[in-house]
Amino acid sequence: MTEPRELTATDAIAAQELTDIIAELEEYRERLVNDTLAIAQRAKILKSQALAQLEPYLNEIDAKIQELRTHQAALITNN
Repeated sequence: MTEPRELTATDAIAAQELTDIIAELEEYRERLVNDTLAIAQRAKILKSQALAQLEPYLNEIDAKIQELRTHQAALITNN
């Protein structure tokens, strides 16, 4: 069994970049939901209807965030 090696500088930078990208996607997701609900309220659209329309996009964002977290974990674990 091989022992894990320490993160190289390149790996550390890649891991930090992934952390930053994940944070940005999470902020974008939150803004998207908040803005959509604010517009729906002004347009007198039910919250459930607005969220139903938004759900496919949120699922895509969530899937991408999970993919990036998995990649980040693999990067850290394999080193």
